[in-house]
Amino acid sequence: MSSSYDKSRQPSEALYSKAREIMKISKSVSDYLLPDVSGLNDHGLEDKSVYFTGDIIRYSESLLPNIARAENEFFQESRKHYVHAVSLLTERLNKHCEHLELANSNGTDFVRLLRKEIQKFRKLQSVWRLSL
Repeated sequence: MSSSYDKSRQPSEALYSKAREIMKISKSVSDYLLPDVSGLNDHGLEDKSVYFTGDIIRYSESLLPNIARAENEFFQESRKHYVHAVSLLTERLNKHCEHLELANSNGTDFVRLLRKEIQKFRKLQSVWRLSL
């Protein structure tokens, strides 16, 4: 491998690693919050936060495949499509975390940790986008 190849792979390696970390934390956050938000409230209605817990897992699991597709696409337009998909997933993850921070649970600090990791992912994502 040439050294220019190694340098170009660095942003994606860091991005992959952070995406895996976000996926792991998302699952942990969901597992932690689910007992608090899965029951019915005093009015007999379910907590809307229960849906956000599943969505953060789904979105975080979609990050890695879209990153890989963006890197493996030959055509620039197709690459842009997958890069945009990663951006949308990141934004949705962040929004859902905002909603979960308002949930009636003692796990909101755990959600804040996930949001911090998403912010780090965004920074890596901007470098990665330029390297494609």
